[in-house]
Amino acid sequence: MASILYFLVLSLSCSFLFSLSESNYVMNPAYVLVLPTQKDASTGLHWTNLLKRTPLTQVPVLVDLNGNQVWLNCEQHYSSKTYQAPFCHSAQCFRANTHQCLSCPAASRPGCHKNTCGLMSTNPVTQQNGLGELGQDVLAIHVSLGTQLGELFTVPQFLFSCAPSFLLQKGLPRNIEGVAGLGHAPISLPNQLASHFGLQRQFTICLSRYSSSSKGAIIFGDAPNNLPEFHGHPIFHDLAYTPLTITPQGEYNVRVNSIRINQYSVTPVRKISSTTVGHSGGTMISTSTPHMVLQQSLYVSFVQVFAQQLPKQAQVKAVAPFELCFHSKSISEYPSVELVMEKPNGPVWRISGEDLTVQTQPGVSCLAVVNGGMQPSAEITIGARQLEENLVVFDLAKSRVGFSTSPLSSLGLECGDLFNFVNV
Repeated sequence: MASILYFLVLSLSCSFLFSLSESNYVMNPAYVLVLPTQKDASTGLHWTNLLKRTPLTQVPVLVDLNGNQVWLNCEQHYSSKTYQAPFCHSAQCFRANTHQCLSCPAASRPGCHKNTCGLMSTNPVTQQNGLGELGQDVLAIHVSLGTQLGELFTVPQFLFSCAPSFLLQKGLPRNIEGVAGLGHAPISLPNQLASHFGLQRQFTICLSRYSSSSKGAIIFGDAPNNLPEFHGHPIFHDLAYTPLTITPQGEYNVRVNSIRINQYSVTPVRKISSTTVGHSGGTMISTSTPHMVLQQSLYVSFVQVFAQQLPKQAQVKAVAPFELCFHSKSISEYPSVELVMEKPNGPVWRISGEDLTVQTQPGVSCLAVVNGGMQPSAEITIGARQLEENLVVFDLAKSRVGFSTSPLSSLGLECGDLFNFVNV
């Protein structure tokens, strides 16, 4: 009986302290939080360093727009004075939407405790799943009122998953230790930051195309209103918005009504969705997919129309996984693509030829669009390549996505120019 009472007291105490940590800080509404990102050259995916643990340590993680939570490998090199494993059925577990109890038979360490919560984590590239322990520890992130980064603000009891190390074995950039999930799940990175600091439920991504020293950014908070100008340019002035749909898995979807290539129409997406069993016709926005992916019927039409806009003699042998490749020097300008959003005369997401092609060999460029087969997870997946060097605003409070109608390059800017990330 005494042991049961002891457990209840500890559980209630942890829950009380957790609730205090989520409500005792309201940040200046003019502030935003900024996380620098970098592109991995070998995979085309983007990653960031999270500042976690005590003492604070840089932890390299993949940026996963649709991930449900932050998950890290705790089996190797995880050392922290402030790590805690919430008891099963505690308030933290309910917040993470997990009701599974987990007990590790080995000696206690981060990721291995008795009577904790089990949480499933996913490698977003391979889709492999693994069960781990719900943990909480310090997370720190820079605040900004402009292009200069300010002090570090901390979340003392940030919730995340200690995932098994085998999830890191395939598909991810080298030296990555986990995943930063930005999806619309209860303990995703944006939702925890918004809850803890009282931020507007909104974040903006600006991914750098360049994989050397250039750093893009994820901006948490109301960037369009709080950061109206960068280096004298009103970079958010031409945003167009389209409704945002959240799937049951917490993924971000928009509705594309049709596609135009140099004003030539491709098969409307709504016709495909009406004949494809088990799909809603939604378009997924993804950072864990390097290139655009199209359902097979749409893909065939897309490639055919794209190829018709270019000299046939410029085509060369395909380079897998792409099926349409060209002599780069034979093409002065690639066709531009327009995604007509939501309705026939809805806002248009313009994708330049540069955003749709990649150099696969010296002198050879390919259309960076992949055949997703007959039953992909979405008819269209807008990949990381199409998001690079563009501002994309995820306004969760108003259920909408904002995107630039003209690229940053039209202002002479790149995503790497927005913030001074020296020594970060």
